[in-house]
Amino acid sequence: MKRLLKVMIMLTAMIVAVLAGSTYAQADVSNTPIHWGFKKGQDEKQADAGKKLNNLLEQYDAVYKGDPTKKNIYLTFDNGYENGYTEKILDVLVKEKVPATFFVTGHYLESAEDIVYRMSQEGHTIGNHSWHHPDMTKISDDRIKQELEKVRAATEEITGKKQAGYLRPPRGIFSERTMEVAKDAGYTHIFWSLAFVDWNTDQQKGWKYSYDKIMNQIHPGAILLLHTVSKDNADALEKVIKDLKKQGYQFKTLDDLMWSRRIKEPMLY
Repeated sequence: MKRLLKVMIMLTAMIVAVLAGSTYAQADVSNTPIHWGFKKGQDEKQADAGKKLNNLLEQYDAVYKGDPTKKNIYLTFDNGYENGYTEKILDVLVKEKVPATFFVTGHYLESAEDIVYRMSQEGHTIGNHSWHHPDMTKISDDRIKQELEKVRAATEEITGKKQAGYLRPPRGIFSERTMEVAKDAGYTHIFWSLAFVDWNTDQQKGWKYSYDKIMNQIHPGAILLLHTVSKDNADALEKVIKDLKKQGYQFKTLDDLMWSRRIKEPMLY
């Protein structure tokens, strides 16, 4: 009986070890959560995340800004759900001939399929924002891959095109482990160097609030993050684009940014 009990304890310990290994396969890589942040840009000087984060991002080919010597802007939007303003934003982008990247969730893919199709047809990039928008540092390697794969498959089914391998981590929370898992799955992390509180739909402050926040932080190489749920953003976008063009800025795609960094375009096959 005692021998049987010892065998059962040993088997239990082995099972626990296996499960632990499948949950966080990269045991030698830190899973300490990092909340994305940086020193804001001003007077056309670039935002800066600091040496430690800069080194970590470089290690995983991740980006949050472009060349400081070129007045390029990379316009990106996070799309968790539709609030009635994305089509107005798309109308402005068509009118001004400006490309953008839209990072979509599973909810958005299921509830706004026609808009996702339009984004693709009008030449915009559709990135991955995960299916359920979880804190990826709290889920297993396998779950991270499942979150990304579901978005990839649904995007390709809707658009008929290969999804670009660009990932924006939900909530701006990540770790070295989650970056490594995503990179192994074919994704490049895209952070941002210009953002502000624009997602509170019950606290919109008028178009000028959005306009001022953007213009006060703009800098060469900016990756601009906006949320399409914001009426302020939709109302301000056309003037923002026109005035930035007057200042000599050009709107580029993330593919342009990757090419300029001599990183092979991250596409999933």
